[in-house]
Amino acid sequence: MSRELFRAAIFHTPRNPFRESNALEVWSDGGLLVEGSRIAAIGNFTDLDRAHPGADVRDCRGGFLLPGFVDTHIHYPQLRVIGALGQSLLDWLANSALPEEVRMSEAPYASQIAREFLHALAAHGTTTALVFGAHFDSAMEILFDQALASGLTIASGLIVSDRMLRPELYVTPEGAYQQSSRLIRRYHGNGALRYAVTPRFALSTSEPMLEVCQTLMQEHSGLLFQTHINENKDEIAQVQRLFPWAEDYLAVYQKFGLLGERSILAHNVWASDGALCRLASYGASVSHCPCSNAALGSGLFSMRRHVAAGVRVSLGTDVGGGTGFGMLKEGLQAYLLQRLSPDCYPLTPAHLLYLATRAGAQALAMDEAGDLSPGRFADFVYLRPPQGSVLESVCANADSAERVLSSLFTLAGAESVAETWARGKQVYRQ
Repeated sequence: MSRELFRAAIFHTPRNPFRESNALEVWSDGGLLVEGSRIAAIGNFTDLDRAHPGADVRDCRGGFLLPGFVDTHIHYPQLRVIGALGQSLLDWLANSALPEEVRMSEAPYASQIAREFLHALAAHGTTTALVFGAHFDSAMEILFDQALASGLTIASGLIVSDRMLRPELYVTPEGAYQQSSRLIRRYHGNGALRYAVTPRFALSTSEPMLEVCQTLMQEHSGLLFQTHINENKDEIAQVQRLFPWAEDYLAVYQKFGLLGERSILAHNVWASDGALCRLASYGASVSHCPCSNAALGSGLFSMRRHVAAGVRVSLGTDVGGGTGFGMLKEGLQAYLLQRLSPDCYPLTPAHLLYLATRAGAQALAMDEAGDLSPGRFADFVYLRPPQGSVLESVCANADSAERVLSSLFTLAGAESVAETWARGKQVYRQ
């Protein structure tokens, strides 16, 4: 088995900074020993080099090693509608997102989108993603097949909806069950692939469709569940009209047994204290999408109330309602919006790194990813500031490791992603 020792400054958060003060670990001259698909050791480079004299050394000084980013909410069919600004959620869906999603019924088009989508993830340092899929099983087969070849860890699923959208996107509950079951049997647990049961949102799913989702979760072990919740006030009002028996939006999913430790709900901007307590009691997590929340004018996310209630939170880019694939940018936006929030939760660089990496892995029940501890998969990104850039100057003159990390979140983008590694294999090189 090959052994490679990477030398660079290293940052990771093996512990939760929302609960512990010493969550961030840093080595200014660090070593990361990779054996096969796993991390074998991490620490001071000189110590590791002495302890493992046979390892091939990769000198990455001048750059930084971080865990691969984990995006817990992103839409595969929406890559080409990024930047459709000036609309709120429901108008944006009708005018921009859904017409594009109809095109995914065409196999050549879906194949091209899948290639661009997976490349963009790797090019931005994302090694794991929970992906909102397509409404067509043929497009899902294309995504899963290409994801399997990409080396990335991808969890996704057929979007099931039977109302309140364009009719071309509908599937019957019987069809949803049959198509989803077939995809689960073929792809769930195949390599680095996992399946996520995916009703678009309560607005577009009838009660019989939600029963299908419940049945799928009961019939297959280890599945994830993903959907949207409490993103936009107009959306919430329509859900209340469609489900008059429900106490609130969350109660719809609750009735059908769709809440648990493998449930990830995107947005949750407008949640009551009672709903937050129930979310926490089920162990479900929320994917916070700050760029999308701002771009669509959905509202300010209360990090403080989620943390106080004990709700787990990770980050999602929400392409294409969001503004791009960059998780560093998403972390920066989370920081900026918290600064403006009436109940501001002051986020540190450690919080941002945790939200973009380990928190996402925990939300996806992936204990083997999210930080660089020995035994984890060797998922990491090598960031290197472009020569002559402002980022290079800032990092070279920073007076602390935390200052370097905050500068990476502030200034680094895809241009600074030199390499991305997933399970010990290089999946992207600039």
